[in-house]
Amino acid sequence: MKSIILFEHSPVRRIWVEAEEKWYFSVVDVVGILADSANPNNYWKVLKNRLNKEGSQVVTKCNQLKLMAKDGKKYLTDVADVESMLRIIQSIPSKKAEPFKQWLAKVGYERLQETVDPEQGLNRARENWQELGRSDKWIEKRMLGQETRNKLTDYWKNHKVEEQSEYAMLTNIIHKEWSGINVSEHKQLKKLKGHNLRGHMTEAELIFTALAELSTRQIAQEDQAEGFNQNAHSAKKGGAIAGNARKQLEQQTGKKVVSNENFLAAPKPKRSLPKSDKT
Repeated sequence: MKSIILFEHSPVRRIWVEAEEKWYFSVVDVVGILADSANPNNYWKVLKNRLNKEGSQVVTKCNQLKLMAKDGKKYLTDVADVESMLRIIQSIPSKKAEPFKQWLAKVGYERLQETVDPEQGLNRARENWQELGRSDKWIEKRMLGQETRNKLTDYWKNHKVEEQSEYAMLTNIIHKEWSGINVSEHKQLKKLKGHNLRGHMTEAELIFTALAELSTRQIAQEDQAEGFNQNAHSAKKGGAIAGNARKQLEQQTGKKVVSNENFLAAPKPKRSLPKSDKT
């Protein structure tokens, strides 16, 4: 996962946010390329003010994360996911806007049409998992879990949990409460390096993760949790609900829910040839 990619030889900084499972791109880098500005920071400042006056929501959807600067140090800077970046691009009069959109799609972080028709993204995700050999039942659990996750992170974002590092810490609290181990330990158990943990969970692990995150959100809403500390308290209670359910199931079945299974060595399904190609 390279932190810098090139568009027509111009560097664009990016950062992968594990808690949200998506890339965020440096707004200033993109603005500098499209506007051909000698001072992209100032250009973005003026553009932000204009977008705010127009009532655009795109600025509020930008986060601040630490990215490496030219001096080798990391500083907080505005970043945006693909969907928000596309909206920013539309606000900049530039001949490079369309090629940049195509580039953004080509590098595979999100297809452009998915911002208009999200169902295409869901269908593509389902097809990708099928090609990786996942069962329909597993895919159903994975997609349901992702929707549950998105609702939880939406709550955090709207209730003063702003730093991505806090998202990761809250996720770790939930995970340890329901599973008995933290995210890093779970990855080590499954022998995962650089892989997404949820992409290698069993059906049972996906179900308990979703239960923990659903419980956390509902408790946070009931408690009207604001900020990291209050949401951490809700995360602990929500994760514990799933943790108690896991222990009861393990007691009844004699089998552990948390597994060392992964899909790294899973054989991919063979595609059947069209009749005309069969011999």
